[in-house]
Amino acid sequence: MKKILAVVLAALMLFALAACAGNNATDGNADDTTAAPADGVISNITAGTGGTTGTYYAFTTAVGQILNTDDYKFTVVSTGGSQANIEMIQDGDAQFAIVQNDVMNYAYKGTNGFDAPITDFSVIGCVYSEVCQLVATKASGIKTIADLKGKNVAVGDAGSGVYYNAEQILAAAGLDIDTDIKKTAASFGDSATALKDGSIDAAFITAGTPTTAITELATSTDVVLVDLGEDVIAKLIKDHPFYAKYEASSADYDFITEPVNTVAIKATFIATNEMSEAQAYEITKNLWEKQPEIATAHAKGNEMDVKNAVAAAGDVPLHPGAEKYYKEVGVIAE
Repeated sequence: MKKILAVVLAALMLFALAACAGNNATDGNADDTTAAPADGVISNITAGTGGTTGTYYAFTTAVGQILNTDDYKFTVVSTGGSQANIEMIQDGDAQFAIVQNDVMNYAYKGTNGFDAPITDFSVIGCVYSEVCQLVATKASGIKTIADLKGKNVAVGDAGSGVYYNAEQILAAAGLDIDTDIKKTAASFGDSATALKDGSIDAAFITAGTPTTAITELATSTDVVLVDLGEDVIAKLIKDHPFYAKYEASSADYDFITEPVNTVAIKATFIATNEMSEAQAYEITKNLWEKQPEIATAHAKGNEMDVKNAVAAAGDVPLHPGAEKYYKEVGVIAE
């Protein structure tokens, strides 16, 4: 009897060990869905965005729902924004993200907030413009970039993408951000408040238009959007090819009565280099072919134009799958 009992106990132990091994294997396979599985399809795609009240989060949520397939699903997560998204891809915590194209170029080169180059990602496509807006009160008398000299100017939060935009735009106009203006670090909301109470004369704000902070400010304060000037824009784009010229009009703000020349950066989708060419191709193809559906789901989808999908990528390479699609549709040459 004891001998039989011992055999039964041994068999039960072997069964338990096999079950544990099986469970571990299953867990490992589940984890692998967020890396690069053997078949090249990342079935659970974590997409980095920005704050939950921002455009990045809402827009990418709409896109993800439309691009979901039976083979893969997007899980959209709120993050600290462009730099955080790129670092998440580097760490393997995200496989897809929306970022500012200037910040992704800083990351790729290891400059402006990045201690070393990050090259674990590539471009899927630039989707809509984020306008670099120089807003001034009419009372300040500021009509050109040159008029900023000696003025009180908000330049975005320290270390933000806006700060680097301001620094580069001023440099293109021959002005130094540290010595030629009285700079103030401020968020969009704080900049609008400071313009309203007269404690600053102008503010740099980089965002999709119309920007709520500016729209609300204009209801109580006479403001202007400052024209950067053709020469400044040309030098800026030559020095920093991730910028694109942008003509602001009454379609952006009611207070604009004639076209204002400025520049824009591009909100851009990126993906991990671990994503297969086939999957990146399918995502890119669906992104542009389902643009009408995206536009219905979110207003920024109306700004999507495949002809502009790669022009502002700068030094960051296209994902091979995205490149294949853009060659097929003639956006880039074979």
